[in-house]
Amino acid sequence: MRLDLDHDSAVPPYEQVRAEIAAMIGDGRLAPGAHLPTIRQLAADLGLAVNTVARSYRELEAAGLVVSRVRHGTTVAERRPDLPPAEAMARLDEAARAYRAAARALGASLDGAIQALRRVDAEQPASGRTRV
Repeated sequence: MRLDLDHDSAVPPYEQVRAEIAAMIGDGRLAPGAHLPTIRQLAADLGLAVNTVARSYRELEAAGLVVSRVRHGTTVAERRPDLPPAEAMARLDEAARAYRAAARALGASLDGAIQALRRVDAEQPASGRTRV
């Protein structure tokens, strides 16, 4: 798993880690059941304090995106297709924030970011979409 942190950003590192992992789960790069690195390992890889990564994992777990079990580690939670509309919208907003941050980091304008979404959307079949 590769995460890119902006150490000059006003966004705290724990939030950057949380948002990136949430985005990876949301777009399918991290499938249900996938194991996340241990807190200590990810902290070492990113050069962060263990408590910083632990907070990210706690927030992901509170959002229902991951499940942490002693001796089994942290895994991506199984997707729940019957999310209440408010929760689906909240998750969509979270993914949009992560996308906005990535687009800004690449220097993309709002129009450029929207065009990229439309290009990707045109590549995907329409079945299985959920309207929120």
